[in-house]
Amino acid sequence: MITDEYNFETLYHGGIQARLAFGDYELSIVKGKYTYGGDKDMFEIGVFKEGIMTEMPGITNPGDTVKGYLTSDQVKVIIKKMQVATGYQPMEMEHVQD
Repeated sequence: MITDEYNFETLYHGGIQARLAFGDYELSIVKGKYTYGGDKDMFEIGVFKEGIMTEMPGITNPGDTVKGYLTSDQVKVIIKKMQVATGYQPMEMEHVQD
């Protein structure tokens, strides 16, 4: 399970989030009642470049910066794709409370 491999922190609304840096890119992995798929115990990811949400071919759908309804295994595949696309290993980031 992806939650066993990375440090997920509890968010103020009760959801969880892990943030992984890949050079200038960040992958945010979230799950909670306000996320796409959270009500089905699934994950949502978002991609950021230099702090700004962005599309990433092969990771997000065209015209979108987030992708939801993902299983733990699908998130692991996305992490591998981010490694290949950026050339960086994932580095866990500290959570910034909103």
